[in-house]
Amino acid sequence: MMSTTSMHGMWSSRLAFIFAATGSAVGLGNIWRFPYTAGESGGGAFVLIYLLCVAAIGVPIMIAEVMLGRRGRQSPINTMRALAVRQGAHPAWQLLGWMGILAGLLILSFYSVIAGWTLAYVFRAGSGQFAGIDGPGSEAIFSALTADPERLLAWHSIFMALVVMIVARGVASGLELAARVLMPALFVLLVIMVIYAAQAGDFGAGLGYLFTPDFDALSAHAGDALLNAMGQAFFSLSLGMGAIMIYGSYLSSQASIGTNVAIIAGIDTLVALLAGLAIFPIVFANGLEPSEGPSLIFLTLPVAFGQMPFGALFGVLFFLLLAFAAWTSAISLLEPVVAYLVENKGFSRVRASLLAGVAVWLLGIACLLSLNEWSGFTLFEMGILDLFDYLTANVLLPLGGILIAVFAGWILDEEVSRTELGASNGAWFYPLWRGLIRWVAPLCVILVFLNAIGLI
Repeated sequence: MMSTTSMHGMWSSRLAFIFAATGSAVGLGNIWRFPYTAGESGGGAFVLIYLLCVAAIGVPIMIAEVMLGRRGRQSPINTMRALAVRQGAHPAWQLLGWMGILAGLLILSFYSVIAGWTLAYVFRAGSGQFAGIDGPGSEAIFSALTADPERLLAWHSIFMALVVMIVARGVASGLELAARVLMPALFVLLVIMVIYAAQAGDFGAGLGYLFTPDFDALSAHAGDALLNAMGQAFFSLSLGMGAIMIYGSYLSSQASIGTNVAIIAGIDTLVALLAGLAIFPIVFANGLEPSEGPSLIFLTLPVAFGQMPFGALFGVLFFLLLAFAAWTSAISLLEPVVAYLVENKGFSRVRASLLAGVAVWLLGIACLLSLNEWSGFTLFEMGILDLFDYLTANVLLPLGGILIAVFAGWILDEEVSRTELGASNGAWFYPLWRGLIRWVAPLCVILVFLNAIGLI
């Protein structure tokens, strides 16, 4: 008999779960990574492929991960061990949980450093440092920040303290309360930025760039665009790192997994598109390149904010928006390992949060030093931050996604998945989900994985 509640607590309502899981999914990947990936991959045609990938790959795997979490009601490690034993499968399936927790810790270690940049830029925008700057001036501001290990350490420490503070408070008064406050605030800030972009930027050009597919431009790089879209759809939903699984373990047995996941994926996608509408009109109005890559936000946008009416105010709002998005994702990355320490080591939640937070903080120090003092130290021709990014995005998360799909589609009894998804024999969506999770999703993620490691 499976438990109907988690020892860590439960979401008070369906809305609380939606806010929390959306907060986990919505992060720097939506507001920082999506616009520059779309810019590099041809705009509207890429967006169309991305939306198809969300529907065919992201949503089925997210449903599976929430379902496994709710069925197990424990940390990802203990959930996968318990479910495997109940299905007569090898307990080594718990390695899926370990992979997710490892990926989450590594991601959070460099995610916190980048989130520290956003906090620093809130104050730089507010103090007027962007006023009248050009490209070299913007690059000098960013270079000065990344070259200063003490400053990076301060911002990294502040961000991790904020994350630990929320996670230590537990499900109801920590995770849920933060999600209820931060997600509406994030959405309001994003809408304000879109309105500002419509007034101060070239909104028509931004709209056309995002939503007018240019298949002629796409055809020359169709393979890369398809793989980039699959990767972005998968990673923007926070799949394969244990966060969605642990959040699913706090979900009521009466809640519809399919409906909730569809809402979460819809909001996550909406945020990514709104981020594009907030950024590209400003980029086009200032004659900047939409395909600038990762530097689009930290190097390019400060130039635009420095030249626009009320640029300081909206620069503050924009980087505050980034910080909120990073915070909601970060608390979900720390939660799985905290749950494991409480379950298996008997730690109090506060002690577990502090221990996990300090471990991530130490890893983060290595990441930030790789940008300056340790810049000459490389492994596999990569610095520590780049190595952690590569290992998680290109190895651990795709493997996690494949294994989730295989377990949910091939190992878990069909009767169990039907029960968890509330699917009677006549339900039309269940055969569709089962076909996607057994065949389409794993094969597509395998393609992403093979492309990432250079085999295709």
